[in-house]
Amino acid sequence: MRVPFVVAVAALAGLAGVAAGQIDELGAQGRQADDGIDLAEARLVDLSHPFNSRTIYWPTAQKFKLTKVADGETEGGYHYSANNFRGAEHGGTHLDAPIHFSEGGQTADRVPLRKVVGPAVTVDVRSKVDRDYLISVADLEAFEAREGRIPAETIVLLRTGWSSRWPNARRYLGTAQRGEAAVPNLHFPGLGEEAARWLVEERKVRAVGIDTASIDYGQSSDFRTHRVLAAAQVPVFENLTNLNRVPAKGFHVVALPMKIQGGSGGPLRTMAILGG
Repeated sequence: MRVPFVVAVAALAGLAGVAAGQIDELGAQGRQADDGIDLAEARLVDLSHPFNSRTIYWPTAQKFKLTKVADGETEGGYHYSANNFRGAEHGGTHLDAPIHFSEGGQTADRVPLRKVVGPAVTVDVRSKVDRDYLISVADLEAFEAREGRIPAETIVLLRTGWSSRWPNARRYLGTAQRGEAAVPNLHFPGLGEEAARWLVEERKVRAVGIDTASIDYGQSSDFRTHRVLAAAQVPVFENLTNLNRVPAKGFHVVALPMKIQGGSGGPLRTMAILGG
């Protein structure tokens, strides 16, 4: 039986909200924007990098490590495989929960599901970016001149083209060094503070994602863009990939993070849903 996507997601969100004790109301915008998507007809695009020994992390963060516990035939004659893993919250494709840069902000387990699922747009700035580029209000207005106004409660994805450099840390981050000494050498584009404020105040976005290591550009030392978005309880998705495979508008995003109680973020499996 084919089940409309929005109905199914709404039901799952409701059940999860009951379990977490955080049911949130579906606003009029959400009711009007979502007409239902048939997953049997839709195309799914994976927007997450895999986690492995080459996964890129902030120079000061603990990298991902997978440790094999078991892998083979048991005495009972059946196969059994299991692993342990470890790594920082903020590495690979991941969520920045508002608590990451806002005291009292939502932790990873308290971010409402409706903030990480919804209609999306992709703002392509590849033709303008360099390694220290700040995406501006003018860039967002240029997008709207081509594609129309960004509706409220939209997930905005920012395509810089930087994911093509993954997993080469030197090209992606600006340096392959590790530790505090590497931080001043970080170079990659990000979202400017005023553009972040415009998205929050003028377009009331649901979430923001980017295909670089941080929503702030590499040379930021005060993380003003993070602070603007976090203060408005806007989740951030970092280190996205495959944004070349999604259109400018007319699709949905599902970005489900590991539910770490009290966490400031966590690994994120993100997908775009096209058509259907």
